[in-house]
Amino acid sequence: MEEYYIYNPDKNDLGGCIRRENRLESRENLDNWVSPRLGIRFQLAQPELLLYYPDGQPFTSYNEERQRAEAESQRAEAERQRAEAERQRAETERQRAEAERQRAERLAAKLRELNINPEET
Repeated sequence: MEEYYIYNPDKNDLGGCIRRENRLESRENLDNWVSPRLGIRFQLAQPELLLYYPDGQPFTSYNEERQRAEAESQRAEAERQRAEAERQRAETERQRAEAERQRAERLAAKLRELNINPEET
């Protein structure tokens, strides 16, 4: 094991051990510490520990991930509803066009009954 960390959320306290040669050295103050193995940075902020990727981007919390997933779920549901509304609109238009076609056929049949060619009218 090259390093390990212990975080006490009740006290917002971070400690750990880092391997130096053949032994683990205890580290007490790890505020703004950058892990030599992982490259992540630990920051003791209030009210909780913050972690940053090597590129400086913060780790997201469980609640942030849950909110992001919920927002994505809501976006997907809104898109599904929009697609369903579009499908219904297209079906209504198809039915309207079919009704219009049938009406035109009936009208053409009546004209033929009167010996009128509907193609010449």
